[in-house]
Amino acid sequence: MSADNAGVPERPGTPSPVDLAELALVEAELDKRWPETKIEPSLTRISALMDILGSPQLNYPSIHVAGTNGKTSVTRMIDALLTRMQHRTGRTTSPHLQIATERISVDGAPISPRTYVDTFRDIEPYVRMVDEQSEAAGGPKMSKFEVTTAMAFAAFADAPVDVAIVEVGLGGRWDATNVVTGQVAVITPIGIDHTGYLGETLTEIAGEKAGIIKKAPEDGLVPRDTVAIIAQQEPEAMDVLLRQAVEADAAVARQGSEFSVVRRAVAIGGQQIDLQGLGGLYTDIFLPLHGEHQAFNASLALAAVEAFFGAGPDKQLDVDTVRDAFASVVNPGRLERVRNAPTVFLDAAHNPHGAKALAAALSDEFDFRKLVGVVSVMADKDVAGLIEALEPVFDEIVVTHNGSPRAMDVDDLANVAVARFGDERVVTAANLADAIETAIAIAEEVGEPGEAVSGAGVVVTGSVVTAGAARTLFGKDPA
Repeated sequence: MSADNAGVPERPGTPSPVDLAELALVEAELDKRWPETKIEPSLTRISALMDILGSPQLNYPSIHVAGTNGKTSVTRMIDALLTRMQHRTGRTTSPHLQIATERISVDGAPISPRTYVDTFRDIEPYVRMVDEQSEAAGGPKMSKFEVTTAMAFAAFADAPVDVAIVEVGLGGRWDATNVVTGQVAVITPIGIDHTGYLGETLTEIAGEKAGIIKKAPEDGLVPRDTVAIIAQQEPEAMDVLLRQAVEADAAVARQGSEFSVVRRAVAIGGQQIDLQGLGGLYTDIFLPLHGEHQAFNASLALAAVEAFFGAGPDKQLDVDTVRDAFASVVNPGRLERVRNAPTVFLDAAHNPHGAKALAAALSDEFDFRKLVGVVSVMADKDVAGLIEALEPVFDEIVVTHNGSPRAMDVDDLANVAVARFGDERVVTAANLADAIETAIAIAEEVGEPGEAVSGAGVVVTGSVVTAGAARTLFGKDPA
């Protein structure tokens, strides 16, 4: 990899116009490939590229995270814990909210546009070699997700990192990230999503997610069994996951059994929680995130890090370090407050499972006199299910388009919303900026003219793209 960047921690800064221009050029090249929403179930291409590159993904231990919802939150929490424990981390998540560099982080911060570009250019000749091999065999070129996954693994080896936290893109078994053998495999809650690729039932979907639970290689860098950290699941999903763990000879820790959330109380700016971990009780933890689901995500992250360090009844992590780590967690686009009076939140919920968690958090932790939703959803999602989950908490809804070619047409989305909300509670807007402005105006109607607005809120949601575009509109820097 590029010698100029080797071993240099990446920190947020203002990239040069030249670097941003080159980043845009690289992204334009990558966008000519299959998008991450289109896959061909095979690890052949990514495995071939990793072999050519010298298997950089095996240069460090990995924690692998799969599931339907909560993956990014859990991955960021694991990163925070390991960073506070003086480990140099590499983190890969997807999709990004605002800028592609968010997908690859070192030491808790996105790599610079310059490093992103250099990493791509370094591996580009080998990507083209694999493209040619695949096409000669009647297959497709490497997808964009396969290439960016390879870039992450190469950047981590170049840094170098002590441990990688790797979020699955889609599914698990055939996901490009599954060229790692995670010392710890984390499965967040599984719901119905991506049915075109993963199956129509929870059992089928769980079977794909379970593919990251693999037997540890005999010559692994760390002579330790694989540990599967499993969130609370529906019985049919849990059965599939446990069967895979047995087949992989993996140790298992289940949320609600071997580890759990003991106590949770709403606090200003987040929540106060006590967690029963694998190594003991961790009390008085402040988590600056809203929603019961985030407390459960924190429980998963803690257990994963305990498993990584081999914690158990006779070995507990330092409680003060754990507290410091959770207090430092930044999770953009997850019930993120970006404005006051009226309050505006952004949330990346994009399926019914995530929308239910969002609705529960809004109901349990806030007491809005009026709450307006701004929603744009990808057309391939369960739009009706998502709208149904949000309807009980939104007084009115403004439906719009987030600018993505995959987003549902505004009129079509309005028809779905009207079927659930009724005509009088649905407003349309051509674009996200107009939709937010309209929603704020509706929310402000709760107050008297000239008065500061209190008790009113706006929630922008429906897609990661929607949340990301809204972050940019509100002037938030990528994180």
